[in-house]
Amino acid sequence: MTTDVERLDFPGGNGQSLAGRLHLPATRPVACAVFAHCFTCSKDSRAARYVSSALAEKGIATLRFDFAGLGESEGVFDSTTLAHDVADIIAAAGALRARYPVPLLVVGHSLGGAAALAAAGQIPDAAGVATIGAPFEPEHAEEIGRIRKALVVFHSPQDEVVAIDNARLIYEAARHPKSFVSLDRADHLLGRRRDARYVAEVLAAWAGRYLPDEATEEIPEDTPEGEVVVEGSTSGFLQRIQARHLTFAADEPVDKGGSDLGPNPYELLLAGLGACTSMTLKMYAGRKEWPLEAVRVTLRHDRVHAKDCEDCDKDTGMIDVIEKKLELEGNLSVEQRDRLLAISARCPVHRTLLNEIKIRSELA
Repeated sequence: MTTDVERLDFPGGNGQSLAGRLHLPATRPVACAVFAHCFTCSKDSRAARYVSSALAEKGIATLRFDFAGLGESEGVFDSTTLAHDVADIIAAAGALRARYPVPLLVVGHSLGGAAALAAAGQIPDAAGVATIGAPFEPEHAEEIGRIRKALVVFHSPQDEVVAIDNARLIYEAARHPKSFVSLDRADHLLGRRRDARYVAEVLAAWAGRYLPDEATEEIPEDTPEGEVVVEGSTSGFLQRIQARHLTFAADEPVDKGGSDLGPNPYELLLAGLGACTSMTLKMYAGRKEWPLEAVRVTLRHDRVHAKDCEDCDKDTGMIDVIEKKLELEGNLSVEQRDRLLAISARCPVHRTLLNEIKIRSELA
């Protein structure tokens, strides 16, 4: 499921205006989540952006925001305390629930996780709380034990900032239902996108056990091979694309009015041609038993005046031109390279683009 991002500013727990970014699913949210960032980080940290985006892809509208005194939010950071952060999380939850009366999750990273634990007990309609690399505060042990919310603790055994033993102490202090997920090989800041996406995917699946049945029962069916379904919301350019069991996004860059959460339509067109070209060359070289080790295809689309195109049939109007550059790795002879260049024009997508194409449109 693809997402859209919009600005959402709201009054914090201590009166300052807090700056937020709300990640929205392409369809009606099944739940919402507040993401509290790590100490001295901001709402724009990699972990905040990656996890929020991935949660929205799972149908969970997610608000990441700057604590008072950080990022774009008002306030003086040096004067803030954990209690201030807790108040800001509660305020963020209220702003989010005012827009979406759906189950709420509270997610916190590092010290944001400690604040999330303290805030969760003060948010009556929170369905669950999740911590990521959070430190254990001994003075809050009793408070953690009083949380009557489902809890999941994410932590990396290799975390060099907050040791893994903190996760054990949080887990032991909490009541059931509670879960622990090891983030093996991840760093404290979740610098790799794959680690942040893993957190989001596991978190979304875990949350499904604590959401109403109607919130999780809508699972899109696989599309038939050769059929693609594209869906978009009424705001922005973000599109959800489903091909068989696979889903991914299309979007436009920020300077074109999009959220830059996926390739634009022409980039997808070029990607299809490039992938087809590479596959065709690998199959051909394999049949010939040629030492082709790798293929890199670089493509570019442009529109030029027909009069500037020396090898075009038209001499008026505009012409679409796709430049395709092939890099072939392997101990290939000059003749083999020339032959592969010729074969590259015989991939099915290349032929489709050069053939006469009819597009038939109708209302469903």
